Amino acid sequence: MSRIRMGVVGVGALGRHHARILSQMDGVELVAVAEANAARGQEIAAQHQTQWVADYHDLMPLVDAVSIVVPTVAHLDVASEFLSRGIPVLVEKPLAHELAAGEALVELADRKGVMLQVGHVERFNPAWQTAVPWCCSPKYIRTERLSTFTFRSTDIGVVLDLMIHDLDLVLSLAQSRIRQVDAFGIGVMGSHEDAVQARLVFENGCIADLTASRISPEAKRTVQVWSLAGCVTVDLHQRKVSRFAPSAALRFGDSPVTKSQRPGADVEALKAGVFGELIEVHDLPVHQGDALTNELRDFVDCVTTGRRPLVDGVQALAAMTAADLVLKQVAAHRWEGAAAGTTGPQILTVPPPTRKAG
Repeated sequence: MSRIRMGVVGVGALGRHHARILSQMDGVELVAVAEANAARGQEIAAQHQTQWVADYHDLMPLVDAVSIVVPTVAHLDVASEFLSRGIPVLVEKPLAHELAAGEALVELADRKGVMLQVGHVERFNPAWQTAVPWCCSPKYIRTERLSTFTFRSTDIGVVLDLMIHDLDLVLSLAQSRIRQVDAFGIGVMGSHEDAVQARLVFENGCIADLTASRISPEAKRTVQVWSLAGCVTVDLHQRKVSRFAPSAALRFGDSPVTKSQRPGADVEALKAGVFGELIEVHDLPVHQGDALTNELRDFVDCVTTGRRPLVDGVQALAAMTAADLVLKQVAAHRWEGAAAGTTGPQILTVPPPTRKAG
């Protein structure tokens, strides 16, 4: 079978990794990279023995499929050009910079019958894939995604930059329509929100609390999922998965609370036995693998077989719709509790120091 001819549009901080992985992938020929920055484009092309073009339009007659890693505000314009020509597209998350643009891309892909995959890479994280089978019918989900300020994706706020990952993960688990959203946010580094707290309530009763910040001194990406079967905690950064579930002794034995209230009860012994005797703890094995490589391999397989992507445009648009609801609530939040007060993402500013007299 002949190799799939692929190109990468945009080889900046993330796009260069797309180029590197595709250049080494079986069944793929990286025919060119498109990059407006000549020095960067030539450097990446030379590293991977391919050609550089300054204008992405020059890729169109050369490729069977394309990976688009450009600033979010350009997703609609760039991806539309390839989709219009029947070329399958993998576009980085978020799908677009605003809901209307995302809707336009999904409609175009559907009308042209062309595959559109969106780079929600956490779906391909080995830790997440290990956890998912244990997260059926969740009742409560809590996510926390913290990052230092990278000075990338400054054209969008933290909701579309970081929280969009967890919105996609939550929707994939909840499998229900959103009934209510509450959210608020703050801005520190610019005009966009940099930290947001949101709560989603679903029609099936599931509740999800999401925290996202790109002004944290350390990185953290965790998900906690509660269901009737117990609790699963996922560390997407460290790639660790643990499962907590009531033991047979807890489910069928005497209540430990009742035991603790009996005369002469050894409360310290009861405390020591909470995790192990009463609540079973299982560290689930996580297979090795790179999430971005898994994502790109999935894209190539979909192009080859015609299979539907794990995260297609419709699912990415659902995450965008949820993000839009969060952003609307962030914009409407009343910080003084009254219409006359400050609304929207609270922009924190540091006043100049007061100069002492004399």
